[in-house]
Amino acid sequence: MNYKYLPFLFTIVAMTMSISSCSEDDTPLPAVNEEEVITTLNVFLTDTAGNTITFSFVDLDGDGGNAPTITGGTLMTGMTYSGSMTLLNESETPAEDITIEIQEEDEEHQFFFSSNDATFAYTDQDSLGNPVGLTFDMATGSMSNPSAAMTVVLRHEPDKAGVGVSDGDITNAGGETDIEVTFPFELNM
Repeated sequence: MNYKYLPFLFTIVAMTMSISSCSEDDTPLPAVNEEEVITTLNVFLTDTAGNTITFSFVDLDGDGGNAPTITGGTLMTGMTYSGSMTLLNESETPAEDITIEIQEEDEEHQFFFSSNDATFAYTDQDSLGNPVGLTFDMATGSMSNPSAAMTVVLRHEPDKAGVGVSDGDITNAGGETDIEVTFPFELNM
């Protein structure tokens, strides 16, 4: 064996090792969970006879530009409605069903409801037993009101352990609002 090339070989090995050790960190960055783009919110309210009233919010151009289209409906006094919702991003083709994303990330989302003429109860839970609100019950008041309203708020990463949050009180929920819509409705006898 010829040993005169051994120092040269050690130099090459040392340079290769130093070059490879200076490479960038290949550790992947944590995934960024971006806010959902929601252009459409449909609320389906089904009465005890099986009739469904649909409230809808559509804002295809997002903030600014054209005003959203908000459609309410007529509800009966003293009725309990089974509610469900779908959320879409119709700025993409085909439209993205955001409802699926909220179901998959149920621990990171919660809907909050308020109304001057109705009360609400959650009928679904996340994997930890906390409310989500994709399904709910809505009990209307007993007095006719031609100018009732229902507000729906979706919070991203709320503090579900906050005081009253599991009962639907948004006061201590924190988090970011993904969408907030007030639907007008008429309450008839």
